[in-house]
Amino acid sequence: MENPTRRTPFWIVVLLAPVVAAVVAPLAGRAEPQASVPVVEVTFTRDIAPILQRSCENCHRPEGVAPMSLRTYEDARPWARAIKQRTGIGPKAGVMPPWYVEKNIGIQKFKNDPSLSAEEIAKIAKWADAGAPRGNPTDLPPSRTWTDDSKWAIGTPDLVVKTTDMLVKGTAPDWWGEIPRVPTGLTEDRYVSAMEVREVNDVESGGTGRETVGGRFVFHHMIWSTRVLGEDSAPADSLAASDDSTSWPVHEVGREADFFDAKSARLLRAGSSIVSDSVHLHSNGRDTKAHLEIAFKFMPKGYQPEYRRATYSLGNGVDIDIKAMEGGQQLHAYALLKENTKILSFEPHLHAPGARMCLEAIWGYNIQTINCVGYDHNWVRGYDYDDDTAPLLPKDTILHIVGYMDNSPSNKNVPDPRNWQGSGNRSVANMFIDLGNRVFLTDEQFQAEMAARREKLKLTRNSMVIGCPLCNIAPQPAAVVRPQQ
Repeated sequence: MENPTRRTPFWIVVLLAPVVAAVVAPLAGRAEPQASVPVVEVTFTRDIAPILQRSCENCHRPEGVAPMSLRTYEDARPWARAIKQRTGIGPKAGVMPPWYVEKNIGIQKFKNDPSLSAEEIAKIAKWADAGAPRGNPTDLPPSRTWTDDSKWAIGTPDLVVKTTDMLVKGTAPDWWGEIPRVPTGLTEDRYVSAMEVREVNDVESGGTGRETVGGRFVFHHMIWSTRVLGEDSAPADSLAASDDSTSWPVHEVGREADFFDAKSARLLRAGSSIVSDSVHLHSNGRDTKAHLEIAFKFMPKGYQPEYRRATYSLGNGVDIDIKAMEGGQQLHAYALLKENTKILSFEPHLHAPGARMCLEAIWGYNIQTINCVGYDHNWVRGYDYDDDTAPLLPKDTILHIVGYMDNSPSNKNVPDPRNWQGSGNRSVANMFIDLGNRVFLTDEQFQAEMAARREKLKLTRNSMVIGCPLCNIAPQPAAVVRPQQ
């Protein structure tokens, strides 16, 4: 019986190798026929125009704030390569549209998010690389209509107040200080559901100047309030501020409209005035006359808020130490929440060296990064959370912000990186603040908010909700105490 473990002699293998190779080689060269995959051309009319209409035309249109219009193929074609470059640089200074949320970490659902998906960014790149073809005119979507009303993101305002004109010389250094107070003209107390601030100046649309403050604007930011001047008594409404004034979200160049939580609208008092002793002006390289227009949208008459506006601060305006000629530096600030809190928006405020900010929530051993976003001193953004994603944080949570600072020659916003920088109001000094909007919740309101979210999102005990460490835990019914026998 033949031994099954017996192997072919080595000399036979050597002799047969050339024969096997001669037979196999032709077969190896034969490739299986592949089905041809049609190459789909990316065109302006079918693929690119809808993206530009949704995410770019708010600024890039005739009479818009951007230096060029992108409404038509003729408008966009010369800028195809630039559009590819600016949309593809990631969530950092210079990206278009200017939306700096990092999409690989934290909450990702926001109101009025104009950012592009990875697929849309790839389409733009493919279109530019193919020579920016026009495409079939019948594929072009209807043009967006822009009217005086649609220029306001909040819709037709109920009240618009204009500040006094300011003249900023083309060679002036940046300035920080107080502007004249302006009466609102309001004759009755009203609660505000939304507000929006925009700069109006005499710079021609599409004009270019220094690469600062959006290219044409001179107001970098305004910290402001409304106040009944000469009145010492506090408002009758217990949910309003403790003095005669109401503070409002800081206006910053590029900042979008503010929509307040339906249960926490802010009070605009009859006979109040616009008051600010903290306006920051930049020169744009041209003599410019400018003012701000502040638009208010009111709640229905008789409305009363249910939630109190949160009054804690999160930032560091004193202990700022930024070394010269160095990137990758960090600043840190903390705040302890003494009440349950709902975070409505995240808004980093830095100055020229600012490159990035992260918001973190620490509750017990639970540590979550809420968001990380890039920062551009020339075009500041705030990020309003969707109603179903706004962080709901229990009392005793510690909020932590981390600022990433680049004071090196690679940061074009810094006029001279050889200088050390500390805290201050001008662009050559620094601030480090989260200016987002927040409200306090009672225990009952906090539980109701979480219960509504559990029901809508179908959460279970195994669900993990960023920004809401207790959302997946339903409160236990109170134990029944039985009398002892």
